[in-house]
Amino acid sequence: MARVLFKDVDVIATLDAQGRELAGGWVLVEENRIAALGQGKVPKGPFDEIISGQDKVIIPGLVNTHHHFYQTLFRAVPGAQDKQLFDWLVFLYERWRGIDEEAVYVSTIVACMELLLSGCTTTTDHLYLFPRGHRELIDVEIEAAQEVGIRFHPTRGSMSLSRDQGGLPPADVVQTEEEILEDSERLIRKYHDPAFGAMVRIALAPCSPFSVTPRLMKETAALARRHNVLLHTHLAETLDEEQFCLEKFGVRPVEYLEKLGWLESDVWLAHVVHVNTQDIEKLARAGVGVAHCPSSNMLLGSGIAPIPEMLKAGVKVGLAVDGSASNDSSNMVREARQAMLLSRVKYGAEAMPARTALRMASLGGAQVLHRQAELGSIEVGKCADLVMFDLGELAFSGAADPVAALLHCAAQYADFVMVNGKIVVRGGRFVDESLYRHMCRHREIAAKLVGAGV
Repeated sequence: MARVLFKDVDVIATLDAQGRELAGGWVLVEENRIAALGQGKVPKGPFDEIISGQDKVIIPGLVNTHHHFYQTLFRAVPGAQDKQLFDWLVFLYERWRGIDEEAVYVSTIVACMELLLSGCTTTTDHLYLFPRGHRELIDVEIEAAQEVGIRFHPTRGSMSLSRDQGGLPPADVVQTEEEILEDSERLIRKYHDPAFGAMVRIALAPCSPFSVTPRLMKETAALARRHNVLLHTHLAETLDEEQFCLEKFGVRPVEYLEKLGWLESDVWLAHVVHVNTQDIEKLARAGVGVAHCPSSNMLLGSGIAPIPEMLKAGVKVGLAVDGSASNDSSNMVREARQAMLLSRVKYGAEAMPARTALRMASLGGAQVLHRQAELGSIEVGKCADLVMFDLGELAFSGAADPVAALLHCAAQYADFVMVNGKIVVRGGRFVDESLYRHMCRHREIAAKLVGAGV
């Protein structure tokens, strides 16, 4: 049994429900689990490795609850930078329709690298765009995520309404409902692992209320519940979407989900910006989770999600970087800082303390994904997903509170990352240096795809 001891750690921020923090602490990892932690006298050896935590803060691995990996190929695209959501989508669909297996593989590698370097050890991805002839793109994502070594919860997305059917995308990137449901079941049977500590789980995720039919929403939910997997979609992101739902269905977005049987505890929703008090109460009662995407909501001018109100009502809230075309970064610790700052803009300085934002980025995300027994905090028996930040960096010089400093002083990259007991980042670099080779090809594919839509 492999045993790794972290000792003399300046602060271990467990980010558990009690908010325990251990100064001068230690953590013992055995195989892929946290075996013990404490202060003072350390456990007896032998150890396979002893890692010094001097001038370091240890936090649990962060959990990213919403992303679109392929969009790392479409960062800062001219013509898209200053558009709101619907116009932004229509513009970028013309570029996105060119993705293929290699584009998905390389973009997944790059997105997962960036996430891991920012302290994220578990991530979802929402892939809903399948250009004609490219059906098995989720398989490609899973292969790439395994190469990088991140814990992965892909969501099999879907779009069935093309432009000529009242949707937004071109016809060559949507699929029939039969194709979608058939492939969804195939992926669950092939990849979904319900075991404790699983590295791959599957969820099902129609893109949005304006991208699929009510029938597909219902059929997808029924399929997911037969196999006991989670459900995900975008919801209440913009006022345009609210107006669409009112005109098309006669109800607002949360009410629409309720009519479809989607307001259940096996559902989590991305964005949830434009909701009222009644909506929030419904989400809380149903146990629905929320993936808060502050940077994306700011960049697209979508609005400020009422996160303090949701937390007060008991809604499960996690954080998400969202796609790189509406964030242009896949950095989870910086997203936690954005969440802290954005809520303060609307609700005041006391509305979002740094530790609350960090807990949303860790334990909150684990709760949203129904993995709080395994992930999201440093507790005995949980998976050994651990991240260290180096307090010796210039950005933290003079910081009196090292835990709050991760957000107040704008931490960017972790010094050390362990996933499932395996060290993947050491000294701010990937242990597997060969991963960096993908960056050159990533830039080449991005240039080709962006140019193709001109």
